[in-house]
Amino acid sequence: LSSPSPDNDSLDLAMDEVVETSIEQLYYNICEMQSSDHSPSRRSFVSYGEESRIDSELRFLAGGDYDTVEEIKEIVEETNTPEGGKVQSPVGISSEENKKSVLRSKASKGRPPNGKPAGRRLKTLSKVASFNTGKNALLPERSNLQNGSNGPVDKRYLGPYLLKQARELMGTGDNPQKALALSLRAKKVFELSAGDKPDLEYVMCLHVVSALYCRLGRYSEAISILEKSIDVPVMDLGQSHALAKFAGCMQLGDTYAMLGQIENSILFYTAGLEIQRQVLGEKDPRYAETCRYLAEAHVQAMQFEEAEKLCETSLSIHKENGLSASPEEAADRRLLGLIQDAKGDHLSALEHFVLASMAMAANGHHEDVASIDCNIGDAYLSLARYDEAIFAYQKALNMFKTSRGENHLSVASVFIRLADLYNKIGKLSESKSYCENALRIYLKPIPGTPPEEIASGLVDISAIYESANEPEMALELLRKAMEKYGDPTGGQQGIIAGIEAQIGVLYFVLGKFSEAYGYLKSSTANFRSIGDKKSAVFGIALNQMGLVCLQLMAINEAADLFEESRSILEAECGPYHADTLRVCSNLASTYDAMGRTGDAIELLEYVVELREEKLGTANPEVEDERRRLDELLKETGLSRRRRTRSLGALLVKNSGVVH
Repeated sequence: LSSPSPDNDSLDLAMDEVVETSIEQLYYNICEMQSSDHSPSRRSFVSYGEESRIDSELRFLAGGDYDTVEEIKEIVEETNTPEGGKVQSPVGISSEENKKSVLRSKASKGRPPNGKPAGRRLKTLSKVASFNTGKNALLPERSNLQNGSNGPVDKRYLGPYLLKQARELMGTGDNPQKALALSLRAKKVFELSAGDKPDLEYVMCLHVVSALYCRLGRYSEAISILEKSIDVPVMDLGQSHALAKFAGCMQLGDTYAMLGQIENSILFYTAGLEIQRQVLGEKDPRYAETCRYLAEAHVQAMQFEEAEKLCETSLSIHKENGLSASPEEAADRRLLGLIQDAKGDHLSALEHFVLASMAMAANGHHEDVASIDCNIGDAYLSLARYDEAIFAYQKALNMFKTSRGENHLSVASVFIRLADLYNKIGKLSESKSYCENALRIYLKPIPGTPPEEIASGLVDISAIYESANEPEMALELLRKAMEKYGDPTGGQQGIIAGIEAQIGVLYFVLGKFSEAYGYLKSSTANFRSIGDKKSAVFGIALNQMGLVCLQLMAINEAADLFEESRSILEAECGPYHADTLRVCSNLASTYDAMGRTGDAIELLEYVVELREEKLGTANPEVEDERRRLDELLKETGLSRRRRTRSLGALLVKNSGVVH
């Protein structure tokens, strides 16, 4: 995820004799840390521009929406002195008044349409006081910094000073190892000088250390540090401590998300949401923002019911706060549309997308309207309303070309959608033309384009070539996509595992079973290594690997793979899902090949019964399974066992249609 680089000026620490670690200081420092190009945050489905979701959420939680920034800049301004030092304008506003002014919600204005910071970031709102204007007035004595003496000045200044240096170096991105060393020294100083009361500056230091560990790919150490940061704040000590604990939970959730461990990520996001509910209440717009944040995580985990409930909660909060037809409500509706689309309710999805588009247009967010137009086109495509889909895609294409340029990846993404549409309606020449237009952009991207976005586009184009029965071209594109990731770490391993599974499937289609087995084995190993052993994608990869094993006559291994796949898909998708029934059918065939005829018959009877119940007795798939079952029964001289159902049970089942 790429976000705006931090402004180093905003990393200044207030080191007056009477330092109050305000919640504003804590959260804006956290936001600065999270907003680096190496932020572990994941890209939002509905975020604006390049800003990561946790960046805007934490900033919004602290009351720092972008209109607020401009207002507070008039109150707190940092100026350079002739001597090169810095002085804060001694405005006569108390820390408590500052805190109230910032924490007061300005949700009616919300986040900016493009996700870009409006000017310099908000400066620290600690207790305002006059500082010496000398060049070194804010620094500890050099002798104390070098020899680590135990004088009182060390306890007051050394930790914050080292932390400030670490964060400034972190902002440049030049030497993360040195930045980590400085932040670890700061951490040690805070720990040695710790008093009875928990120190929120120490919490800040832990967050910086964990972010640097993430940047260096040392995720387990980052998680350990963040867990400690959550333990330090005490909820009973006030709002500042509660919100510090909230920030730790959200950052820990982001770190787990970066590792691809969505379930753990959701646990900590949920904990953060509960803390926010206790502090801000259930009607605060910032609570609604976090509800949508958590909903997006549930969507990634394909937990659509939970995601839908959270979106509805967020919408109701915006309505109660008079934010109907606002950008915030539009973001909620767009996500709700994506959820309905994933559930197969394309008409409901279309309704939400249209309402979101109208709200964005009314607020002048034209680029966001173009993004939603793509979603509208997707919904029309799912409804087989092809002309309307083409119109929506072309509208989005024109806007992106005008606002972002003809070589932007957003333009390529619309080309892919048009290619997919024309492929589905059988116009292969038009489809191929749009694929080539998209490839021209992806293979010669604008400098600075994130490689993972290029890889994602190549995977999408590969799927179209595969659908058009060009597996060789599809394979070539998938290999190029893998090259873009280089040496993957964290959550990228899950993406690589998915690409490897697709390559394995294509080799299977081409009859190259040894190559297919190699890629599928690597894919499943990657899924296991990141702890993603319960996802539906992993279950499908296991099923495909089992099919390859059958071709290689590795029957016992195939049976093991099908059994594991079945248990995962039954838990994740349910017993009636097509993928679940498909793997059960494969397992029954494997049992038959192993001579376990009784197990094969029992499993096929189960599959036939579920298919009859779900699809009806005349469905072609049901007939095929029933024919296989009859052949097995004939070979063994047995007859099909049917479960008898009482009249009462049938009436209960059909009570919804009996009048």
